[in-house]
Amino acid sequence: MKKKFACEVDCAACAAKLEDAIKKVDGVEDCTINFLTQKMTLTAPDDRFDEILEAVIKTAKKVEPDTVITVA
Repeated sequence: MKKKFACEVDCAACAAKLEDAIKKVDGVEDCTINFLTQKMTLTAPDDRFDEILEAVIKTAKKVEPDTVITVA
């Protein structure tokens, strides 16, 4: 499953650092963060998506504490 989320990051370097860290989370198939549009696209298996998303949010907070990922 591929979903997009609002993702507030401070700079392009932060976005790249977050993207690299999120791609290492168990179960993440792909992740892209666009600094200009402030959007994150996450690809993960349907059956574990919510669990993986939770791990992604925790990882993002560890790497960049100011990052806000909005799950609507």
